[in-house]
Amino acid sequence: MKKMFLKLVLLCLCLWRLDGVSGEAELVMEGDSVSLNSGLTEMKDDDVIQWRFGDENTVIAEINVTAGRITVYDDVLDGRFRDRLKLDNQTGSLTITNTTTEHAGDYILQINRKIKRFFLNVFDEVKSVSVKEGDSVSLNSDLTEMKDDDVIQWRFGDENTLIAEINKRADRITVYDDVLDGRFRDRLKLDNQTGSLTITNTTTEHDGDYKLLVFTGFFSSKSFRVSVYEIYLKYVQIFEIGPINIFHT
Repeated sequence: MKKMFLKLVLLCLCLWRLDGVSGEAELVMEGDSVSLNSGLTEMKDDDVIQWRFGDENTVIAEINVTAGRITVYDDVLDGRFRDRLKLDNQTGSLTITNTTTEHAGDYILQINRKIKRFFLNVFDEVKSVSVKEGDSVSLNSDLTEMKDDDVIQWRFGDENTLIAEINKRADRITVYDDVLDGRFRDRLKLDNQTGSLTITNTTTEHDGDYKLLVFTGFFSSKSFRVSVYEIYLKYVQIFEIGPINIFHT
């Protein structure tokens, strides 16, 4: 199931890259390390390389061979890269250790005047949520507010069936509550500010894996495992058998 999801993510990344953007896509699980390969076998004496991150192209690492200087700017961006960046002084490749979802995004490598681009997606661990049958459950996107060009999708089950979507570009909010034999009919609610999903009046049919795909300035995802449990009421019938005389006459 995880392999199927990774294939879906790779497909989404490829389709996204076709939209006028080129670069290499990298996938990593949260907590693991990832290396972004410069493609160099060794650096020349006059090489200057920079690694930049995000929409603001913030410089996070730099090598100036002429000056004999290797610098990592791991205190930028509120310190999200602190103690996590490693530069290979032979090739200029960048390794990010102990990744979190904050490290997902767009990386630019500039070698003198040449540019190379990377897209990094960091998968967080599956969040487990339990709910009593008949109650509601909310799956939190962790977004505070969606931007004008954001697109998010909620998918369910082994087949990654699309059940809900917000497309800010098209100003469209859609719940596909008739899919899967209508098990979600009249039960799905999307928060138009954050994209969080609420499932109301849950049944055991809603037990399973949910995936959130977020297309913002970069691609990210979240996974949830929802367990819906039934409540059984047990009745104990008490028979009145009368008083028992424990004394012998």
